[in-house]
Amino acid sequence: MGRKCATATSARASLSLFVNHPLIVYSKPSRPIALVAEVTTLRRHMESTHRAEYLQWAEANNFPSMLPKDAKQRKEGASSHNQPRLDSHLQPKERVIPYSDKMFRDAAIQWLIDTDQPIAALEHPSFKNMIDVAARATNGVKIPNRKATRQAIIDSFKQQMTNLRARLSVCNSNY
Repeated sequence: MGRKCATATSARASLSLFVNHPLIVYSKPSRPIALVAEVTTLRRHMESTHRAEYLQWAEANNFPSMLPKDAKQRKEGASSHNQPRLDSHLQPKERVIPYSDKMFRDAAIQWLIDTDQPIAALEHPSFKNMIDVAARATNGVKIPNRKATRQAIIDSFKQQMTNLRARLSVCNSNY
């Protein structure tokens, strides 16, 4: 009780009852066997058999070649030139060591020794204020260099002198 193979003519005759298509062949009337008619298969066939004619047609109609090798080559060429780089975003960050009282005490003592400060400098309100301001920083503290610090002191002095002159001129005009 093997399978019955239908001939092309009997298949076409029985096929006309279901679908009027010459490529479908039935081995049994209830189970059709269809030939593959997918786009990728057609493109592979065009590439292997009719490449020259297809490329001539595509060029004449201003149509990009959709043959698998041409599409792959076009895709690889486009992706390598348009892909943005991450190099500018990947900058090494300085590792910040978490705060500890011992580490702060050691740094303060080292600062006193290196700058020849009196021990009382750690208890000065200005020093405490500076430490409180620095503690609020989220991305570390940028300490200005000597030149910038000198210029800031001169600018602050000039602003104080201008304010003092303004106050004295107001007081002087009242007398």
